[in-house]
Amino acid sequence: MISASYKKYILNFKQASGTSRGVLKTKETWFLILNAEGKKGIGECGLFRGLSVDDRPDYEEKLKWVCRNINLGLEELLAELMAFPSIQFGLETAFKSLESPSMFELFPSKFTQSEDSIPINGLIWMGSEAFMKQQIKDKIEAGFNCIKMKIGAIDFQQEINLLKSIRNQFTSKDIELRVDANGAFHPSEALEKLKILSEFDLHSIEQPIKQGQFQDMAALCENTPLPIALDEELIGVFSVTKKQELLQTINPQYIILKPSLVAGFCGSNEWIDIAEKQNMGWWITSALESNIGLNAIAQYTYTKNSSLLQGLGTGGLFFNNFESPLQVKNGTLQYRKNVNWNLGNELI
Repeated sequence: MISASYKKYILNFKQASGTSRGVLKTKETWFLILNAEGKKGIGECGLFRGLSVDDRPDYEEKLKWVCRNINLGLEELLAELMAFPSIQFGLETAFKSLESPSMFELFPSKFTQSEDSIPINGLIWMGSEAFMKQQIKDKIEAGFNCIKMKIGAIDFQQEINLLKSIRNQFTSKDIELRVDANGAFHPSEALEKLKILSEFDLHSIEQPIKQGQFQDMAALCENTPLPIALDEELIGVFSVTKKQELLQTINPQYIILKPSLVAGFCGSNEWIDIAEKQNMGWWITSALESNIGLNAIAQYTYTKNSSLLQGLGTGGLFFNNFESPLQVKNGTLQYRKNVNWNLGNELI
C-alpha cells in the first residue's frame, strides 16, 4: 500500500524577473510525497499561475483527491487527471522516484553519472536596456554560446538595438540568438516585426502572437523569414488527435515542450512523436520549477537525445531552492553525482 501527502511551497526569486505578462517575484509550487514500505518518492506539481491550464480554484481539492486515491495506480490516476497536466507531471515523477533505487536518480544515464552534460541557452529577462545588456554580458562571460532573450515588454526599437549590439560583436557562429515574444505581437504587425528581427540571424522566435489564433499563426509560419517555435500554443491540448490537428494546421518550424504544462513525460512523448513525423524540430524547457522538478525534466531530456540546445537553466533563479547535484557551468547543465540533495526540513 502507498500513502500520499502534498505540500505547497513558495519559491522566492533572487531578483524580480520581467516577462511580457508582468514581473515575477514569487512562484508557487506543490509537491506530492509518496511512502511505501519504508521508501519515499517525491514529485513536483509545477503549477504556473496565469499560464497553466490547470490554474483553477479546485487545484488543491484535486491534489487531495489524488492522495486519497493513490492506490488506483499511475495509469488510472493519469487518465483521471487529463485536465491537470502539472499534477500528471508531479505524479509521474513521484511514482518514478518511489520505484527508483535512488529517490532522485529517475533516468540513469551518462548525465546522472557525471559523464556528460546538457547544452542549454542562457536566459535574458526583460527589464531596462542597461539591465538586459548586463545580463547578456554576464551570460557570454559565463560561457554560454546560445542566448534566449525575452522581448515584447520594452520598446521594440530598444530590443532591436540590443540584438544589434550583440551581432556587432558576435556572429551567429559565435552566439546563437533566440527570442521569446510570449505572444506580445499583434497579428497585423507580426510579419513586419519578424522581417526586422530576421536581419540579426536569429535561430528562432517563440510564440510571436498569442495562442489560439490558429489561422494567423499558420499564415505567419508559412511566410516567416525567421523560424517560429510554438510554446504556449501547446498548453491545454490534451488528445493525440487535437495535437496532430494543431501541428498540421499551423505547421511551425519548432515546438517547445514544458513537461509541467503539457502533461509530463507521457504528454511530451506524444508531442515529440507527432512533431518528428512532420519533420519539425523540438526542444524542452523548464517552467520555473524548483530543483526537484528541474532534476526530473533534465534527466528525461537527456534520454531523448535532442541535438538542439535546451532551456533548463532556471534552477539558480530562487534563493530558497533546494540544494541539489545540478549545476550550470560553461553553458551546460551538469549533474554532480557526488553532491547530496538537501531538502532541509521543508519536505520531510
